[in-house]
This record gives sequence, C-alpha cells and structure tokens, in this order.
Amino acid sequence: MDKYDVVIVGAGPAGLFAALELSGSGLEVLLIEKGNDIDGRRCPMKADKIACRHCSPCSVVCGVGGAGAFSDGKLTLTADFGGYLHEIIGRAPLEELIWYVDDIYRRFGATEEVFGEDGPAVRELKKLATAAGLSLIPARIRHLGTEKCLEIVSRIRSYLGGRVEVATNLPVEKILCEGGRVRGVYARGREIRAGYVICGPGREGAEWFAAEADRLGLAAATNPVDIGVRVEVPASVLESITGTVYESKLIYYSRSFDDRVRTFCMNPHGEVVIENNSGLITVNGHSYAEKKTDNTNFALLVSKSFTEPFREPIRYGKNVAQLANMLGGGVLVQRLGDLLDGRRSTSERIKRGMVTPTLQEATPGDLSLVLPYRHLLAILEMLEALDKIAPGINSRHTLLYGVEVKFYSSRLAVSERMETGIENLFAVGDGAGITRGLAQASAAGILAAGEILARTGKTESGDRHVNAGIGRFSVGRRR
Repeated sequence: MDKYDVVIVGAGPAGLFAALELSGSGLEVLLIEKGNDIDGRRCPMKADKIACRHCSPCSVVCGVGGAGAFSDGKLTLTADFGGYLHEIIGRAPLEELIWYVDDIYRRFGATEEVFGEDGPAVRELKKLATAAGLSLIPARIRHLGTEKCLEIVSRIRSYLGGRVEVATNLPVEKILCEGGRVRGVYARGREIRAGYVICGPGREGAEWFAAEADRLGLAAATNPVDIGVRVEVPASVLESITGTVYESKLIYYSRSFDDRVRTFCMNPHGEVVIENNSGLITVNGHSYAEKKTDNTNFALLVSKSFTEPFREPIRYGKNVAQLANMLGGGVLVQRLGDLLDGRRSTSERIKRGMVTPTLQEATPGDLSLVLPYRHLLAILEMLEALDKIAPGINSRHTLLYGVEVKFYSSRLAVSERMETGIENLFAVGDGAGITRGLAQASAAGILAAGEILARTGKTESGDRHVNAGIGRFSVGRRR
C-alpha cells in the first residue's frame, strides 16, 4: 500500500494548477493521470493522416494537460462565463483569482496580446447584436493557440518534475472513504492512501466521477445539456467580429421554444477536428497561433435543462452523438442549403460549395436525422440572427458539422473551498460540472490546494491566501 499526503486525480488544468500550488510545500503529492504523459500524447489520425483508430484512451482528450492541452487555448479573463465559480466564491474573489491564473500562464509562456478590451468597436458590436435579437457578452480573451498551449503545458510539467510525483497511464477506479472521510483511491489493483484527495477528472472522466459521486451519496444538481453543431464559414465573413473580440459570446433565445442558444469556441482561421470520447466520435475546433486556414469555425450549442426524474445529461448527449456515428461512422457534415432543402449532402455537393471543409474525414449526410427537432430549429433561427451582424453566415454554402456535445457532469455540491460532502475530498474542474474552460478549471484547482495548505499549516494564513487568490506559487498581483 502506498501513502501520500495528497492525491490529485486528473492532470488537466485543474489538477496541474493544484499541483503547482502544492509544489514545494513539503507535502507528499501524487498526481495521477489515466492517459499518457505530455511527451507521449500523439494522435495517429493527425500525425499520420489516417482514419481515427479509436485509441483508448484518446490522446486528444486524455493525458497530462487534459483536453485543454490540445484545445484552442483560450483564457477567458472574466467571471461572466466559463463555469459556476462566481456562484460559489463570489464574483470579486473569482476575478482576482482569474488574474492570478492568468499571471501563471504568462509566466509559462502565454502571449501578452489580449482581445476584447472595451472600446468603441466593442460597444458598436454590442449595439448591432442587440438590434439582431442577440446578447453579446464582451470578455477579455488571451488566445494561446493550440500549439502554444501544448508548449505551456510542457513547461508546467517540466517544472513539476521532482516537485510532485506523477503517475501516468493509471486510471483510478474507486475513491476510498471511511467514516465520512476520504482515505485515498484505488487504481489498477493498487491501493493508494492519502489524507486529502482532489478529483479533477475532466470531461473525459465526468461519467466515471458522476457514478462515483452517486455511489458515495454526494449531493449534485443536473447541469443543462449542451448539444449542437460546429459551423464553418470563410474567415472573411466573421472578420468584423473576430478582429474586435476574437471570440464572441453571443446568446439567443429561440422564437419557437425559447431555448437558449450560444456561440462557443470560435476559431478564427482555424480548423475543425475530431474528438474521440471513449469510442464516441464528436466534433470540435482548434485555432493555431501561427498556422492559418482560410476558414473560421465556431459551435452553436442549444442548452436544455430537464426536470426530475432526469439525472443523466451525459447519457442523453451520448445518445444523440451515437446517431451521427451510426449514420456516418463518425462526424457528419452538411451544407446549410441542403439542410434547408430537406436533402442530405453528398461529396459532389460539398465540392461545388464555396467553403472547403477543413475536416476531410467528415461524412456528408443529413443532420436532420440526428438532431432533435427543437434543437435544429433553434440553430437555424440563430443563424438567421447572426447573419444580421455578420452577413454570409446564413449562406447556403455554410458547412454544419455534427454533432458537438459538451459532456458536463452533474454539478457536485461543494463548499467555497471546493470540498464535497465527504471530508477532505475536493471536486474541481469540468469533470465535476463546476467549470467550463481553462481559466476557471485552473482556478478551482488552486482553491482546493489552498485549503489543503491551510489545513496542514503550510501557509501563514490560509484564509487570507485563498480569499485573495494568492497561494504558494505566487507570481504577483493584478496590476
């Protein structure tokens, strides 16, 4: 039996930033990751230009750095979106903590450029959006870029080497508890004891964590289910928006059902990519700092909240995605004009279009056979509204890829220090249903680690450090 002071489950942004806070504290820390180490993460489909091999685990979403390592790498420097931490710790403390997180990313190589600074251009865009029936949530965005994000994660991993122990290719099967208190984890026949456990399994591990939380009797609320498509258009169509705010957060409520639709993960001059979620193929988008394409892509997601007795948002999303996998062997792509005409797209029709798909592996098909009617209708209404502020989005040549699903776990009930109903068990990041992006996931890891430092007497004043968003790994305050 192995024994540590702290075990961190998941080496995504939440786990890595928790490890950074704890490094050098004198505590024995083990960081466990079910995927490969950062230098072993390689996708054969992208590297060798072959069809998806359904690797298990998928190196695009698993491994040190989590799904964020291969993401577009956007830091949303606001408390307005990216998670629910503002509801847990308050808006002002979260803003301060996000600045602290941002400083750490910059220390490890993030660019100094920030998009979306308030000014006349942003205010004019907000005015146009309002006239079109859209709500624009302006935010400061620091774009790392997919390749730069990987470099930053590699530097963080290198820094942690020798400061905390890292175990990769080690999936955790069970959280061990006794008498209402966490005692460690069980991983591949190995019992690992620890006084504190921070669980940040990411979206890939969300279903496992939800099942464990249910087994342990932890209170949770059901998050909305986000299902939609990835839209691809010529980059010139969206330049008036991406040049001003880089990533627009636009929200629309459908006329037909009053469902909430939002833009998500906009990638100027980016590419559409495939993600393998435990054998389930879904779509996403990347944007690089240096490599450019002629297209811009973004997601349109329809959020649907369900009432009791529904408690399985992940299963619902997977069932929809499985329809696309069944019909097309993976991701489907369809021209908007074909969808409106009630016919499937074919390879010939795609080739005749004005938008060349960046995801060549997508199968031409019919998304109306996959998406629920009210989701499809909401997406079509949103495209009409977007066309008023960016003419050309609602073109018959626009490409729609499906499906895109965000597997948010049921949102676990946690304290202001990320502690669950079991003593010394902390839940952080996207896999706990608490955050939805790099910045807040990293912040949640810092909160949990800061509380452990306070309880073990490793800070002079734990409450002061945590409330200010400043822990042991201090790199300066907001300027």
